[in-house]
Amino acid sequence: MTEKIKILYGITKSNWGGAQKYVYDLATSLPKDKFEVTVLTGGTGILNERLSSAQIRNITLESLGREIKFWQDIVSFFKIINILRKERPDILHLNSSKMGFIGALAGRLTHVPKIIFTAHGWAFNEDRSPLQKKGLYWLHRLTIKLSHKTIAVSEQTKNQISKGDSIGNKISVIKNGLEKIDFLSKAAAREKIRSRLPVDLEIGTNFWLGTISELHKNKGLKYLIEAMHLLDMAIENRDDLPILIIIGEGERRKKLQQRINRYQLDDTIFLIGRVGEAEKYLKAFDIFTLTSITEALPYVLLEAGLAGLPIIASSVGGIPEIIDDMQNGILVRPKEPDEIQKALAYYLAKPEKGAIFGQNIQKKILTDFTKDTMVKMTLELYN
Repeated sequence: MTEKIKILYGITKSNWGGAQKYVYDLATSLPKDKFEVTVLTGGTGILNERLSSAQIRNITLESLGREIKFWQDIVSFFKIINILRKERPDILHLNSSKMGFIGALAGRLTHVPKIIFTAHGWAFNEDRSPLQKKGLYWLHRLTIKLSHKTIAVSEQTKNQISKGDSIGNKISVIKNGLEKIDFLSKAAAREKIRSRLPVDLEIGTNFWLGTISELHKNKGLKYLIEAMHLLDMAIENRDDLPILIIIGEGERRKKLQQRINRYQLDDTIFLIGRVGEAEKYLKAFDIFTLTSITEALPYVLLEAGLAGLPIIASSVGGIPEIIDDMQNGILVRPKEPDEIQKALAYYLAKPEKGAIFGQNIQKKILTDFTKDTMVKMTLELYN
């Protein structure tokens, strides 16, 4: 009998976001007769619960978190070394910035045969000081050098770190992909969401905007709220103002709610918190928005496209590799509420265009962004 290949996935956070979905999809899709899979996570969260349900072995590292904490990170580094010495993986597949760097360094010191790092985005694209951005840029390059191979989830993600540079030879582009989603019908999804709202809405009468997003400054939600304020001022009859549902939780909840209250939009914009399997509720929306400041190739945009929704999204990272402007969605510049407002007004005035864009993006997702292709290309890289 051929011995199974031991693969250890590593990721900094154990919540449920794009990187966690990626790890879960790969961990649960590898041929069980060929691979022995273990996942190492910082802390515990939804990812751990889903791995447990799928009977995937999981190791948790409570000392590891996203924020830089020098002594805690040193402790985590040595714990990872001990884990690697005990597990002796054939492949170490790392995800997210911090796990990528300390995991790749630990992997080199323990002579792991194959170290792969997936770049789900670069921290130097975030709102930081020039000095921090420069430091992060070189730290990411060092992570790539320490790894045997790096996966970039979009062409833009690769180009931002390697344009005209030999380091690009170590980077392969493998885009995120989806499998079929059992979406709830519009009526059923709206009924479920309506039960979480503080006001009683008639499900069939309002025009619903929606997004699924961590409440983090990188997601640019304050600009979406400002766009709703501009729309409110521009329309003659306030009853024609659509409602906005924001699904997700995070550190910016209080500030976002304060902004909503300041614009007197608390009867129009609703932060409904985290919803399990939120992607199944996408058909509740008439328009989907993703107004992020930085992204690589967001799963949630693929999911909205698969649901056939008209989309408004920031033209950042790999998003233009998904959305062809004015063909299958509308692209706006980041941090520009007036552009978001104009895009919303366009869809509201021309619903037939939104329907065409929704059909077009659905076709593109079904053709170009499948989980089967993502897994197949990743297996080829492993081999």
